[in-house]
Amino acid sequence: MTTILVLYYSRSGHVKMMAEQVARGIESVDNCRSLIRTVPAISTVCEATESDIPSEGHLYVSQDDLRHCDGLILGSPTRFGNMAAPLKYFLDGSSDIWLSGDLIGKPAAVFTSTGSLHGGQESTLLSMMLPLFHHGMLVMGLPYDNEILMQTKDGGTPYGASHHAGSQNERSISDDEATLCRKLGQRVASTASKLAH
Repeated sequence: MTTILVLYYSRSGHVKMMAEQVARGIESVDNCRSLIRTVPAISTVCEATESDIPSEGHLYVSQDDLRHCDGLILGSPTRFGNMAAPLKYFLDGSSDIWLSGDLIGKPAAVFTSTGSLHGGQESTLLSMMLPLFHHGMLVMGLPYDNEILMQTKDGGTPYGASHHAGSQNERSISDDEATLCRKLGQRVASTASKLAH
């Protein structure tokens, strides 16, 4: 069974919903399964700690989840045109995996959500790709055979799936955005499956 890790950070719940759509795309590919994981928030107070198991939602990721996946799809809200600090903090701690080369040659992709259409979706997606390149992964986007990319009035880029949440996080994921999330999951899963055989 080919396992694709869907790793995300979500504050308002939009990126979490996207992760679940990405997972649906993965699960639609024969002999592929998704493993959805999140990362804990970061505190500026040194004494603050998080439980090992979140009170609700998906489990926190471990370095072993990352090490043993057959493919990786990262999701984060946009923070000033970059990924959110909790996701970057986890990735910054993956030096042992980088040294071992465990992710080399595995497919990867990215997705994001922003409060505005011009809130840095593409720069966030590109910034999320950088650690994937350093890990030697095969970074994938959404090709234009997904005709939605030419028609959507919401999120969606060739660099990865995206969502326009609205300034008050009032916008739910549109049908087009959900479809592109599933297509991204399918693409990484089918590629990982082919590479495994």
